[in-house]
Amino acid sequence: MKLFRNVHGAVVEQDGQWYRIDDSWEHLTRRDDLPSYLEEQLAHATRSSAAQSNIILSPVAAQEVWAAGVTYYRSRTARMEESQSAGGGNFYDRVYSAERPELFFKSSPHRVAAPGAPVHIRKDAKWNVPEPELALLITPSGKLTGYTIGNDMSSRDIEGENPLYLPQAKVYDRSCALGPCVLVSTEPLPAETRIQMEIRRNGSVAFSDETSLAQMKRRPETLIEYLFRENSFPNGCFLLTGTGIVPPDSFTLAAGDLVRIGIDGIGTLENPVD
Repeated sequence: MKLFRNVHGAVVEQDGQWYRIDDSWEHLTRRDDLPSYLEEQLAHATRSSAAQSNIILSPVAAQEVWAAGVTYYRSRTARMEESQSAGGGNFYDRVYSAERPELFFKSSPHRVAAPGAPVHIRKDAKWNVPEPELALLITPSGKLTGYTIGNDMSSRDIEGENPLYLPQAKVYDRSCALGPCVLVSTEPLPAETRIQMEIRRNGSVAFSDETSLAQMKRRPETLIEYLFRENSFPNGCFLLTGTGIVPPDSFTLAAGDLVRIGIDGIGTLENPVD
């Protein structure tokens, strides 16, 4: 089932039917038993024929958003290339092969763009790309209860200048988008699950590519375990799991572009660029 956050609260879409859930988003997303709880709620929930036309908000309410890096071979190669001149190229090869993953803070709730809202490119950067990623919804106890789509906007020239500039390349207003829903499930997503990205410019496709979860080296459970080491998340958190799609070095985003990211079983996250 798919859980949406809209201007009226929470709605569930299941088998083409929409239902309003009389519970707060914060309470729902903190529940370890979210899948079974929603099944129980649907038994007496009110159908909502207008759910699809409501404004869909980001699934982030009070959660921090974190991210994992270098979880796909393609990402490893790209980050080695962009940082080579700064002497940091081999850092990423070592991270890719290491037991400990790269984890970093990505966004507080107010910096996250909702579906349909603009994502932003830094004015002091010249090489900017979107990074399409599977995002995990994790409860305060560390339990994985759902999946959504993330766009980890990145300024590659800033990070490439010096790996220590990673926070500036990654963390700024509207540098992250999440949505359009949370796919609530007790089952892991199949390895063949596709992640697709298309960037449109002036009505034409400027870039498109796809990958699959089979290309991701690290398991979600491993990323969660490391994230929760010595860290507490009273409201739970979202964790972006890395990207396997990297546009060519000649490509950079421009204001007016439209980024579409699709993941099988979840849907499509669409954001204009400003």
